[in-house]
Amino acid sequence: MLAAGFVLVGGQSSRMGRDKARLSMGAGLLVEEIAAKVANAASRVTLVGPPERYGDLPFECLADLRPHLGPLAGIETALAAGYGELNLITGCDMPDLAPEWLEEMIFTASRSSALCVVTKDAAGDAAGKIHPLCAVYRSECLPLVRQALDRGQLKLLALLKELRAVEMQTAAVLSNLNTPQQLAAHGERATYPLH
Repeated sequence: MLAAGFVLVGGQSSRMGRDKARLSMGAGLLVEEIAAKVANAASRVTLVGPPERYGDLPFECLADLRPHLGPLAGIETALAAGYGELNLITGCDMPDLAPEWLEEMIFTASRSSALCVVTKDAAGDAAGKIHPLCAVYRSECLPLVRQALDRGQLKLLALLKELRAVEMQTAAVLSNLNTPQQLAAHGERATYPLH
């Protein structure tokens, strides 16, 4: 079953104060690190966001079909591309993603009839947090995503409920880098990959 990977880079990064995708991480940019992990798990990786901001990077970049409508519009763009029956979609701000976890999500999605398989945090400070931008969406989700956008329902958790998403619990807590404080805290701790 063909799986495609997408990294959403269309956000405004307003809480960070600068482009999260272009944060320095290791020897490169955060988006490059995440895209490499997604590409390792899926047959291909594509960025979804403004091509004029990311055209210098070595990845295909698709412009949002409906700009400025948030991550749900990014999911629509990814699914509409038609690159795979299974679509691994992540945000550009999750440095703890482990390729093994992403592969496991795709494997689980391929073995089930679920429209969506989504990451759920293990016990900890963010116990039970669901990550709609670390999930595998089947191409059949596209009509439901479009209907949600058409009626102005942009909340991803509401979409997951409608899709009856299957939750896969990690052995760790997946962090998002949304603020300078979160970035600083991430730099001060060891990275615990999701297994």
